[in-house]
Amino acid sequence: MTFGGSAEPSNRRPQYSPPAYGQQQAYASALAQPTAYAPPAPVVTAPGPALPALPVPARRGRTVSIWLFGILGFVLVALIGYFVWALGAVASGIGLVIALVPLAIVFLGVYIIDRWEPEPKLMIAFAIAWGAIAAIGITLLVDLAITLAIGLRAEVLSTVIQAPIIEEIAKGIGIFIIFLIGRRAFDGPIDGIVYGALIGGGFAFTENIQYFAISLIEGGGTQLTATFVMRGLLSPFAHAMFTSLTGFAMGLAARRHASRSAVFGTGLIGLVGAMLLHGFWNGSAVFSDFFAVYITLQVPLFIGFILAIVALRREEARLTRERLGEYAAAGWFTPEEVTMLATPAGRKVGMKWASTLSGDRRALMKQFIKDATALAAVRQRAITGRDALAADDERALLTRSTATRAALLAY
Repeated sequence: MTFGGSAEPSNRRPQYSPPAYGQQQAYASALAQPTAYAPPAPVVTAPGPALPALPVPARRGRTVSIWLFGILGFVLVALIGYFVWALGAVASGIGLVIALVPLAIVFLGVYIIDRWEPEPKLMIAFAIAWGAIAAIGITLLVDLAITLAIGLRAEVLSTVIQAPIIEEIAKGIGIFIIFLIGRRAFDGPIDGIVYGALIGGGFAFTENIQYFAISLIEGGGTQLTATFVMRGLLSPFAHAMFTSLTGFAMGLAARRHASRSAVFGTGLIGLVGAMLLHGFWNGSAVFSDFFAVYITLQVPLFIGFILAIVALRREEARLTRERLGEYAAAGWFTPEEVTMLATPAGRKVGMKWASTLSGDRRALMKQFIKDATALAAVRQRAITGRDALAADDERALLTRSTATRAALLAY
């Protein structure tokens, strides 16, 4: 592979001519944005043997307050007490261990989706914790209040109508909170899907503890096995898929630099879709042959969901390549580097090439790819004008990318 880092940078900057008043301008996709923003001119850095101390992007707007985790901790203590009181410590413990299996399946799926531009670890932890703790707590309290107010509990009504509405609202609140506290990590629809799926997966984890424990108490190992196959193996992504619709809607609005109220309103549209899908899913188990509906409708629906995510991932890759191409026009990267950094095939070739260098420099290549992808996202936020810290992050990431390239090319 020819690594183009040694080419002399150009001082030319991309020019942008806005369309005449009233003239429609065509963009490559619905998510594309016009740009009147030019990257700064590059600074040539001689290759060096090791990375110096490098600046890092600002954490503000990409992290979670310790107080929020503290509040969730208090709710967790209450939930543990409830499960031990209602189901017993042994059954709850067994249910918890088994519930880790579908949670791991969901987490692996989300990890694959999120590999292109990974979300901050604290935001990921908060999303799972909100679903597993806060959303469950809200659902239990509302369910108890409705039961006490009405004086009875209609199982069909609760399963097909009440549960989808209350549970999706509780989970959707978590997505909106993540948008409010982490707007600089909430870049678009893929991010919304990731956070929605994590919250849904966390919710299903705690819910599965209850289902598995009840099955063990009522029917022993046979019933527990049947419940595990139904919930843990056949439909581990159910809650993740429902709530990701709400996240997708919020993420789409966030990509377009919508205000908080606009993101909330768009999220309500996704929330309605999540409720309908959730109610349809539950209703198929109550009113019809679950396995027949599972094969004929739910499996194709899940396949469609996967195909939609693949299409969104390609759009994210296209935007990354477009944004980095603008830096290449300013001299920060060569066109070959943009191809390597912004395409799946190019990244594979780059990693293979880095493994052949002295000392196996794949770690440096991973850092180079990570910083370049983050740089493209920062530029996208700068273009939309929704990130006051974009200029600072841009300088930090350009410095990091330049230093990492120098370390990769060092003899």
